[in-house]
Amino acid sequence: MLTEQQTMVRDLARKIAREKIKPVAAHYDETEEFAWPIMKILGDSDLFGVHLPEQYGGLGGGILDMCLVTEELSRACAGIALGFAGTGLGALPILLHGSEEQKKKYLPDIAKGKRLAAFCLTEAEAGSDAGAIKTTARKEGDKYIINGTKQWITNAGEAEIYTVIALSDKAKGIRGASAFIVEKGAKGMDFGKKEKKMGIRASATREVIFTDCEVPAANLISREGMGFIVAMKTLDTSRPGVAAQAVGIAQGALDHALDYSRTRVQFGQPISSFQAVGHMLADMGTQVEAARALAYSVARLVDSGAKSVSKESAMAKLFASDTAMKVAVDAVQIMGGYGYMRDYPVEKYMRDAKITQIYEGTNQIQRNVIAANMIKETLQK
Repeated sequence: MLTEQQTMVRDLARKIAREKIKPVAAHYDETEEFAWPIMKILGDSDLFGVHLPEQYGGLGGGILDMCLVTEELSRACAGIALGFAGTGLGALPILLHGSEEQKKKYLPDIAKGKRLAAFCLTEAEAGSDAGAIKTTARKEGDKYIINGTKQWITNAGEAEIYTVIALSDKAKGIRGASAFIVEKGAKGMDFGKKEKKMGIRASATREVIFTDCEVPAANLISREGMGFIVAMKTLDTSRPGVAAQAVGIAQGALDHALDYSRTRVQFGQPISSFQAVGHMLADMGTQVEAARALAYSVARLVDSGAKSVSKESAMAKLFASDTAMKVAVDAVQIMGGYGYMRDYPVEKYMRDAKITQIYEGTNQIQRNVIAANMIKETLQK
């Protein structure tokens, strides 16, 4: 059961998705523009702060609240939804490990949607192998000098606040990684070209380039050497959000397939009356509900303060994203030739679904995480 506030948050996000996002989703997918008008609506509605504490201008909810919003927005357009979800990801290192001063300085603007955020971990040689990062941070007096390039960063160029993982002690390898807050406009910070993608085309994806970028020492999150722990804790906390995005995509594709099956007449009757189609719809609906239940369950586990959620978060992300891909493909199949045409939205859902199996840890990596944790739990018995 959802709380009264969670129900209100979900319903508000659903209303915005239906009335503001759905009518323009095809436009933003075609033009690949960043949907700033929608971001303003989300900010004015206080939705950016659903998971942030009230003392920092948020609504005092948790990861489940963020998942509810992400799901509803993704049901209309996953690319536009990423402006919201990517900001949530970028804010998490500050929320989880930032100092009180850092939280007071940055979270209120994020909560009100005044400034978007981004999380910078991935590099050209450090994708699934996050421990292979090469970006460095050298301390000089009261500042750090950052050099390196982060790749495929969601919200890059649009966001104002970046949480960045860099090596402050190269000799220690990943144990020498640290986390920093870098503000857009910092000296030595630049952005690469906007990437052209298969799906989530309304989302901005760019390189973030640091060339002797100067960052105040006060912007170090936690302490030196904690960067990898900050990154992994962030991903464990955020993966239910990816699961929620995948659930939203799957539900959106199913919505269209259901509507089409009731109105498309062949052999003198709606195709929904054919057993072959009915069974596909039944399987799709069951898979979506199962993915939603797992995503919500894991979000609640995260919000409970559980010490370790790596396995469960990986399971939620894995199952929901695989479900999104299967349901979207089946939706295209049910709609036949129409499903394959860009005049109808289900092909977009299929393109959008694919990335959920890839980013924030590929599903192959999720399986590694799940298996390793299962084996570890067995050995501890």
